[in-house]
Amino acid sequence: MASLAFMRGRKRKDSGIRRAMRWSFWILASIAGLFVALVLAYAVVPPVSTLMLARWLTFSGAQRDWVAIEDISPHLPRAVIAAEDSRYCQHGGVDWTALQQVIEEAGEDGPARGASTIAMQTAKNVFLWPSRSVVRKGMEIPVALVIDTVWSKRRVMEVYLNVAEWGEGIFGAEAAAQHHFRKSAKALSPREAALLAAVLPNPIRRNAGRPSAYVSRRAGTIAARMGNEDLACLD
Repeated sequence: MASLAFMRGRKRKDSGIRRAMRWSFWILASIAGLFVALVLAYAVVPPVSTLMLARWLTFSGAQRDWVAIEDISPHLPRAVIAAEDSRYCQHGGVDWTALQQVIEEAGEDGPARGASTIAMQTAKNVFLWPSRSVVRKGMEIPVALVIDTVWSKRRVMEVYLNVAEWGEGIFGAEAAAQHHFRKSAKALSPREAALLAAVLPNPIRRNAGRPSAYVSRRAGTIAARMGNEDLACLD
């Protein structure tokens, strides 16, 4: 009798494990399907960032006016590439060379700098969550590879410039240009574009319209690099 009860208990346990595995499979398949659907949709439909969604859901407010890349000053893509991703047109969404260098230079406290490409930042902004974690960082890589494959480089840049945060509740190039410089994104000067690029690592603490000495110096460095990049992929 004890043996029979044991076998029945084991069967119930095995059945529970199989049921949990089936549920896990369908959940993962649903998430993957939703991701694929969004990637395909966002190739033509203006996306929003997860941070924008979070602000709307908490009634914090978010300002964003989507504009096509042709309605953004060409100085701004040049500035963000110079500041964030100098090999933007050469890699496939992940700069493996820069990533390897960061890993090799990492000390006991971890990497001293990041190696996020514009595609990886777009992946984080549109598909992932904003908080820092090893899991989220690891997920940026495959998502960036997918969107760089499905979208054109021009589309990746267009989405990035429309979802990047440039101040508390200020998202996208048009809202940033209006907020900081009282002009359209299409009218941004090289200096203004460099200032916007200079604050991207920390747009809440740094202000492009009222730049600190550090932001001004950083913008000067970015401006000096602008014009040296290969931007044929944006044509």
